[in-house]
Amino acid sequence: MPATVDAAAETPLAKTRRARRIVRLLGDIHPDARIALHFDNALELLVATVLSAQCTDKKVNEVTPGVFARYRTAAGYAGADRAELEDMLRPTGFFRAKANSLIGIGAALTERFDGEVPRSLAALVTLPGVGRKTANVVLGHAFDMPGITVDTHVGRLSRRFGLTTQTDPVKVELDLAALIEQRDWTIASDRMIFHGRRICHSRRPACGACGLARLCPSFGLGPTEPAEAARLVRGTRSDVETLR
Repeated sequence: MPATVDAAAETPLAKTRRARRIVRLLGDIHPDARIALHFDNALELLVATVLSAQCTDKKVNEVTPGVFARYRTAAGYAGADRAELEDMLRPTGFFRAKANSLIGIGAALTERFDGEVPRSLAALVTLPGVGRKTANVVLGHAFDMPGITVDTHVGRLSRRFGLTTQTDPVKVELDLAALIEQRDWTIASDRMIFHGRRICHSRRPACGACGLARLCPSFGLGPTEPAEAARLVRGTRSDVETLR
């Protein structure tokens, strides 16, 4: 049985060391961790990330080839026929709101940023439908600028690991940023998302099949018997159909 971690009693230094060890071990557990959305440039990633809200990455990747072929520039989105765009986005859900966001993003980029996706969080979050999560995805994966993406998986795992007690995504982001080396912010998010999808599920985490058991104060929330836990582990493909 793994030793119990008392996150509440840890010194700040001990918590920092444990957080960084978790990030390293997640790299061993999920060496293929990466963003699942398909894109070729910053605008495509921005669009895909907006579409991923309340939708699977797999479904977004099915829809975006047609969208990217039809709308190649910010001006293209700004001038899109709303009915046509909504029809293309319909499979992703909330298609009217998403069409509004994409048309607004196209207009804002064209009017304020010379048609280019800005390279700062402060500028990105001024775009319609773009919050810190989306901005950090774009910064980290399109521009190689470190950013912590706090989706449902990262938030859940951060609390289970005892790295934060916060539920507000911005506060979780700030807590993680204080513990994890800046150079690892993007990949740490990717690894935690993979771990959340594959092993540390919201309802029944596969505790007995988790390589982080000795570092996790929440060990025992799910089955600890290895054979039973192994049955809960999901596939190793990055396109696992999981809601963000």
